[in-house]
Amino acid sequence: MAFPVTTPQQRAQALAKATAARKARSTLLSDIRTGQRDPATVLAQADTDEIIKRTKVTALIRAVPGIGTVKATRLLEQLSIPATRRIGGLGPSQRQALLDALT
Repeated sequence: MAFPVTTPQQRAQALAKATAARKARSTLLSDIRTGQRDPATVLAQADTDEIIKRTKVTALIRAVPGIGTVKATRLLEQLSIPATRRIGGLGPSQRQALLDALT
C-alpha cells in the first residue's frame, strides 16, 4: 500500500501535531516522576484524555518513583498485560489490578 500524497503544508501540520503530543506525554510522565500527579488520577482520566490513552503502560509504570525497567517488566508479566499495550487499551479489571499494584 502506497503512502497518500500530502502537501508540504499537510506534512507541517502533522509534524506540529506529533510534536505537541510528544511534549504533552513527556510533561505527563515528568509530573508523575516528580509526584505532581498520581498514577491513580491519571488512570481515572484515561477515558477522556487522548494523551493518556495513547501513553504506553510501560512508560507510566516506569515513571512511578522507585520502579525501574526490571520491576515494570515483572509487574506487567504478573498482571498479564503485554508490554506494548497502551493505557487506552486496558480493560476495567486490568486498570484496577494495575492501580492496586501501584498503590
